Amino acid sequence: MQTLYIQGRCLAPAQLDWIRGLISAHPDWGRFRLSVHIAEQWNWRNEAGRLKDMAARTLLLKLQRRGLIGLPARQRGGGSRPATAPKADQLDRWTEPPIEVPLRQLLPLRVVPVEGGPERGLLAKLLGQFHYLGYRRAVGENLQYLARDRNGRALAGLVFGAAAWKCAPRDHYIGWDAVCRQARIHLVASNMRFLVLPWVRVRHLASHLLGLVAGRLSADWQDKYGHPIYLLESFVEQGRFAGCSYRAANWLRVGQTQGRSRNDRQRALRVPCKEVYLYPLARQFRRALLAAHPPVA
Repeated sequence: MQTLYIQGRCLAPAQLDWIRGLISAHPDWGRFRLSVHIAEQWNWRNEAGRLKDMAARTLLLKLQRRGLIGLPARQRGGGSRPATAPKADQLDRWTEPPIEVPLRQLLPLRVVPVEGGPERGLLAKLLGQFHYLGYRRAVGENLQYLARDRNGRALAGLVFGAAAWKCAPRDHYIGWDAVCRQARIHLVASNMRFLVLPWVRVRHLASHLLGLVAGRLSADWQDKYGHPIYLLESFVEQGRFAGCSYRAANWLRVGQTQGRSRNDRQRALRVPCKEVYLYPLARQFRRALLAAHPPVA
């Protein structure tokens, strides 16, 4: 068997055999313990020194999908459930008064990353109930923001995570080939969720929030994961949204998707086409995204 390149790592046949042996030798270990042990043994850490156990778990899942290993049954419920909106009988009854004022009356806004605790739970609940795609726990590198006005009222939530593995309009705009994309895709982040709460109807709020987050996201990512972000991407579903907020915030429309899911290996599953928007976070973003960078050994 040849060396594999999975989850940013070159995986030699001997390493795959070691993983198989680890699973066989510890049948009582769950996926969480396996992933932590693998990350520790490989000293697999991000640039900030944090253990990349979630990356190790994703690697294990990809190996299982290829039929190369067999994992124990999930023990903790996990975050792999499809993103769906909650059922009607599961919805909280929100009775927030409408916020319909000029934007200047809400300033200054406070938009900071939420890492855990009540704020993280509130953001997850709001996205799960009011975002049309629902919400599931973000996996891998991600940043989540909750926006509040000067009086502390929640206005909106944003989630940024891993970029799409392939996106022809984006890749053409950057100048990526497959090898360069594989090496540098971790320097692009995707706006996975953006929700202005339904009782908040304030002109120019959405574009203002996009500008605030764009001004700090790369530094926040550097603090959390040890590397910057040079480009943001977002996918806006045609027919549902017009993309006005992104255009008002100076995002660039570079094309549209082909209407296929990232999991559509047989090219048979059709999903709504989406407009592709990009926002460079540095003037020399192409230089950073095209720089030579060998795969992690």
